[in-house]
Amino acid sequence: MNDLEFKQQILDTKSASFCAAKWYNATIWLGSGMTTSCHHPLPHKVSVDEVQINPRALHNTPKKKAERQMMQQGERPAGCEYCWKIEDMGRDAISDRVYKSKIYPLEELDRAVNTLSDEDINLRTLEISFDRTCQFACSYCNPAFSSSWVKDIRDNGPYANLVSDGRNHFTHTHDSSQLYKFGEINPYVDAFFQWWESDLHKTLDELRITGGEPLMSGYTWQLLDWFKTNQGKSKTRLAINSNLGTQVDIDRLFKSVDAPIDLYTSNESVGLQAEYIRDGLVWDDWANTVELILDNQIDHKLRGLHIMCTINALCLDSLVDFLECVVNWKLSYGRDAVSFTLNILRFPSFQSPLVLPEHLRTQYKDQLADFMVRHQDQTYLHEHEWNHMQRLVDYLDVVKTPHSNAAELEVLQRDFKQFYQQYDQRRGKDFATAFPNLMEWYAQI
Repeated sequence: MNDLEFKQQILDTKSASFCAAKWYNATIWLGSGMTTSCHHPLPHKVSVDEVQINPRALHNTPKKKAERQMMQQGERPAGCEYCWKIEDMGRDAISDRVYKSKIYPLEELDRAVNTLSDEDINLRTLEISFDRTCQFACSYCNPAFSSSWVKDIRDNGPYANLVSDGRNHFTHTHDSSQLYKFGEINPYVDAFFQWWESDLHKTLDELRITGGEPLMSGYTWQLLDWFKTNQGKSKTRLAINSNLGTQVDIDRLFKSVDAPIDLYTSNESVGLQAEYIRDGLVWDDWANTVELILDNQIDHKLRGLHIMCTINALCLDSLVDFLECVVNWKLSYGRDAVSFTLNILRFPSFQSPLVLPEHLRTQYKDQLADFMVRHQDQTYLHEHEWNHMQRLVDYLDVVKTPHSNAAELEVLQRDFKQFYQQYDQRRGKDFATAFPNLMEWYAQI
């Protein structure tokens, strides 16, 4: 059954808005006590009082329970707008609710749609972040997720005159995102380990650790020590997000776990452009580390290396070059050794690919479409990779605004330039050198 058939025959027969992620998946930021059902809806607060009584409240919040009921009735939760926008393009576009649901057994989908909305659900897949420690300060990130971004704001003050930044990503240090230091009593971390010991290690299919940079967090190594000490006690698959930067101890990671592991990393452009977008990254080091990991995938018991591409206004200039790199790795190491996803950025809105003028969007859309034609007869690309490319082509062609509350295009473009002028000054970078193909437009903003 392909992705479209799954949507039409499985998901839509349960309800027009059903998504299993609302029941079985979560991202939980334990440093701040925030949670969401996937990376698209905005996070919301978890009650400290609730988790001290019931650790399952880390996931089973009143908000999620209300949205489960909406989905059971075919109503669309507003926080899931990303998927509705993709589906409303028409063209049989595949939204992420398909991918977030397809990973679970059909009987689990039936159970979810028939479960009373106020019941607690045990997670099947979980992404956790212990803290925001990170040596990178990527342009589309912010202080809520990176201690290096915190340093930028503390050293240089807030970014100024960003009219469209309604969330104030770049105006303060987001100290509410890191309420507890490592070693301090953290009720959210305590609740996680209590839930892990009692139930989660038995019921969870996959545990994915993110950050910040999780391999720089002491709690990550504490959890990995549990796996090593309790070898065979849990069948949970382990996955780690890592930027693969020079301060990351990849060897220690693989020596700390005896079971196969999935490794997720991020990039979406090449060379100087990658280094510009993802401040802290050195392109050659990152690419060499990827190849070193793939060279030793058997020794490392690597289940797969997954590259998450955050599609923003700047990366489109070398996205196809980046995808050619991934294809070459597939040819060298195997179709399943490395894979990619194309995740379209919506926030901050002024970095959305839709901020680009129409002629550039068309140019980049055509380049990606040409890439697809060149590789269409090959077998080394997965169905989800084809679907992600096609939906980006359609997105650049059809969609006009990043989200329903986005500012007017002229305002977004003005903020785009305001931000990168300040970014250059703070980070010692030069937009003109990194993106000469964008300079004619950039200079006219």
